[in-house]
Amino acid sequence: MTTPDDPLVSTEWLAARLGDPKIKVLDATFKMPGVLPLPKDDYLKAHIPGAVLFDVDEVSDHSNPLPHMYPSAEQFGRDAGRLGVSNADTVVVYDSGGWVAAPRAWWMFLSFGHKDVRVLDGGLKKWMAEGRPVDSGQVTPALGTYSASFDAARVRRIEQMVANLADNAEQVIDARQAPRFAGEVAEPRAGLRSGHIPGSRNLPYAELFDATTGLMKPLDELRKAFATAGVDLAKPIATSCGSGVSAAVLTLALYRLGIRETALYDGSWSEWGLENGPPVATGPA
Repeated sequence: MTTPDDPLVSTEWLAARLGDPKIKVLDATFKMPGVLPLPKDDYLKAHIPGAVLFDVDEVSDHSNPLPHMYPSAEQFGRDAGRLGVSNADTVVVYDSGGWVAAPRAWWMFLSFGHKDVRVLDGGLKKWMAEGRPVDSGQVTPALGTYSASFDAARVRRIEQMVANLADNAEQVIDARQAPRFAGEVAEPRAGLRSGHIPGSRNLPYAELFDATTGLMKPLDELRKAFATAGVDLAKPIATSCGSGVSAAVLTLALYRLGIRETALYDGSWSEWGLENGPPVATGPA
């Protein structure tokens, strides 16, 4: 059941509205560097009819050497317009169903002032499993007109994260898998130390959805997952991960639980884990 307050929409909800000119569907499928086929190739092979590719690497600050960092409001507005999105539109984002990047695109739209943005529960995986239509090839949308304003409270910079080490004002939750969090394995990105931000908690993002169906878990199971990870939902929270993408899965789950004032650490481990960076902890949380 989709409520006006829920950031998730069902495949049934979207199927009933396909072709509505005020609903803009974006495919935000994302993969780690070096994983083939590329998201763009997956998109060209099969996407929800009318969907336009939202490339997390494209909609980013290209002057920053860190991967897919938030762009300026001016650039985001330009990029959103190129994707055919205008301020008055309802934006629905989805990914392959592995819950990696649709929540990141959703949080970016919220961060740039777009309130009417939803995530397709189950993504393309559920859509196709139900035998719903898909198209192939490129979609070239009519240009939209988009004015963005950045809400800095939704994003954390490294200076804020370092300052948080002293007072622990915010709980930091890391969405990476446990072996990466504990520093037991090498990071997939070269040149990074292994481990986690001291004092952070670990809740791997994959624990928040059903891998078989692609659906996000029910609210009571989400609540239990955060409690098991040692997170106090009544206290401030910042989410983190490898490069600021899968952390937004935690952000989305928290939002569904009514925890709306969280922040996402954009640089995440791609920044913190650099050589000569801030202190690193290893072992379990």
